[in-house]
Amino acid sequence: MSTPRILLNLFHPNIDKSRGNKILSECVRDLVNVTFRDVYREYPDFKIDVKHEQQLLLDHDLIVFQHPFYWYSCPSLLKEWEDRVLEQGFAYPPGVGDKLNGKHWLTVLTTGGPDVAYRSGGFNHYTISELLRPFQQTANLCGMKWLSPVVINSVLPSGITGFKNLSDDDIKKCAEEYKEFLKQYTMG
Repeated sequence: MSTPRILLNLFHPNIDKSRGNKILSECVRDLVNVTFRDVYREYPDFKIDVKHEQQLLLDHDLIVFQHPFYWYSCPSLLKEWEDRVLEQGFAYPPGVGDKLNGKHWLTVLTTGGPDVAYRSGGFNHYTISELLRPFQQTANLCGMKWLSPVVINSVLPSGITGFKNLSDDDIKKCAEEYKEFLKQYTMG
């Protein structure tokens, strides 16, 4: 069996000022079977090349969406990307737009709050799983297999206080686990 091809789409509007996503990206960007893309650098004007993006999806088995968790969702370019690229007749409806059927969707995200903030009765009132339902349903509609998200909590920019903040060394440990997951990934 051939090695699955992984498309890793990083959606971060200012990766140079990031701690978490920058460390994660640096750890996985050079893996042999990974096509790494900094989508904000590719489309700073938000003018997405839809056909190119669709071809990339067709050419890969696992599609990774890595981003910070902004306002219980994603950075705006990811939403624009979804609206434009996952168009009717390509990504849905079933039986007509089934080009992504059977591919895998993985969300990798960083949050500013600790894991205890994301639970019923916690600071944010909902679990990460509940908050990610729109992404999971998008994957479902496209016939993609939703994988359990990789979530790294407590990743605030340097100098911000309020919650316990992961150290760079802690983030590097998470990045190594992420890297190992991608190296071991199979379509099974």
